[in-house]
Amino acid sequence: MSSARPLSSARLADAAPLFAALGDPTRLRIVNLLSASGPASTSNLCGAASVTRQAVTKHLHVLADAGLVSSARRGRERIWELRAARLDKAREYLDRIDAQWDAALERLKAFVED
Repeated sequence: MSSARPLSSARLADAAPLFAALGDPTRLRIVNLLSASGPASTSNLCGAASVTRQAVTKHLHVLADAGLVSSARRGRERIWELRAARLDKAREYLDRIDAQWDAALERLKAFVED
């Protein structure tokens, strides 16, 4: 299990935009779509996410700024792909917080039992 030490300020600064980007339902839906189906064009994501092209583009740029997606031009289309390593980083942060919570509960249990 991960260490129960708190995250450093630098790691918190790295984690904040990641979780902010994932905190929006539309962006989370886009991440889910890219995770389930692989790389997709902006047009395909518009239809699947049931929002306008302009809205999807805006959300994709937020996800890209957080390091969650990257894109490449393929002809006239821009193809977006999930960056799994960044999601792994989110999992790492959550595992660390989970370990901190477990350690806090163990301390509370020891205190109550004494």
